[in-house]
Amino acid sequence: MHQHDRVMTEIPASPFALSNVRRFIAFRAFFNCRFYYPVFTILFLDYGLTIEQFALLNTVWAFTIVLAEVPSGALADLIGRKRLLTATAWLMIAEMLLLSFVPLGNSKLIFTVFLVNRILSGLAEALASGADEAMAYDTLIAKGNPDDWPKVLDIQMRVKNFFYIITMTVGAFVYDPGTVNTVLHWLGFQIQLSQEVTMRFPIYLTLLLGVLSLITTQGMHDPIPAKKANNDESPWQRIKGVSRITLNAGKWIMHTPMALAIILFGMSLDHVLRMLVTLNSQYYRTIALPEASFGLIGSAVALIGLIVPRIARAMSEHFTIMTNVTVVIVLAFISLWGITLLVPYYGMLPMILVFITMMLTSFFTSTYLNQIAKPEQRATILSYKGLAFNAAYGIIGVLYGGLIVSLRGGSQNVSQSFSLSLGYFPWYLASVLIFVSAFCFLHFRSFRNPK
Repeated sequence: MHQHDRVMTEIPASPFALSNVRRFIAFRAFFNCRFYYPVFTILFLDYGLTIEQFALLNTVWAFTIVLAEVPSGALADLIGRKRLLTATAWLMIAEMLLLSFVPLGNSKLIFTVFLVNRILSGLAEALASGADEAMAYDTLIAKGNPDDWPKVLDIQMRVKNFFYIITMTVGAFVYDPGTVNTVLHWLGFQIQLSQEVTMRFPIYLTLLLGVLSLITTQGMHDPIPAKKANNDESPWQRIKGVSRITLNAGKWIMHTPMALAIILFGMSLDHVLRMLVTLNSQYYRTIALPEASFGLIGSAVALIGLIVPRIARAMSEHFTIMTNVTVVIVLAFISLWGITLLVPYYGMLPMILVFITMMLTSFFTSTYLNQIAKPEQRATILSYKGLAFNAAYGIIGVLYGGLIVSLRGGSQNVSQSFSLSLGYFPWYLASVLIFVSAFCFLHFRSFRNPK
């Protein structure tokens, strides 16, 4: 008994000896690597939705995340990370069940079901954002060594990218009725499945991942006890508690120039790169790549993603934050400039660099923000980061839509307007970075020279 107690209090040799850390890595893989991602756009269309409805639904998804992001982080700090992550897994299961069993043919019903799906998906993203990361990092503080966080991020990102390879390949494979029927006939089954049947296969597989996510969260334990939410407390008192945590975390960020700078620079890079990733299938088509290659490119990106976290970890350990930010900014501009050239076939290389730069941005933002965040409000602070990233992504989506409408008004067709729009990205990023740099400079100076 005494030996057991002594072992329990020792710092483990590896952070992966901690159950919460292992489950954090598994949860990130199960929750994020979805089988329908390689066919995301055409999945909506094959269910019977229009492109306009697809755009509207994703706007609803983004705004749901923005509205729920920070309150969910404060809720995690108040009631505990495990409860929020369990709720996230249930939401993922619910959103997949809706798409698994919605009948086809009734356009109004399908749109309504997809609308509820997007709201549930946005809520799940918001609840997961910050809570899983805060749980893992606080576990290192309580039972391990927080200096191991870059190592944990390294393995987490590599595992997630390994899962991406599987889900991207399998998801695209089972979606195509021709491929599925060929395999079934090869196995001896005389069955002819239609697109209406096979298009649900990636959804069923993702539903299974939702169940695995729920199982994963059941074994988690909050390293820092949630703030007392006694049964005597009224709902209004709990709401006040969430509001207080939210406001305190916001004040801390505004009064911690380094935290604000990390969030703003990460946001500046992430939302531009993410917008290009959203448009990647149209870009691949423009540079004459066959659609069959899109899944292979996605798998190649995931393979590269196995290496990038190791490089990012080495950079975070050997270089200063200023050096790493400069490297990421330079890579971002190289990738954006390369995309504007629209080089046939080889134009995939700058798009792959976009993915790499986005991975580096995510790694550095998480590493540096966790190093300075207070444990008792870590989930809330990370949720502010998620709020900033998603709000910026929503804004650039609206701006890009307006740009496309403007370019098409100049008698350009869809392909021409898309090609012309790519030339605006480097200038937009430069403008945002100049504005953020000027703001951070003035903010730092005001703290050094208070009145």
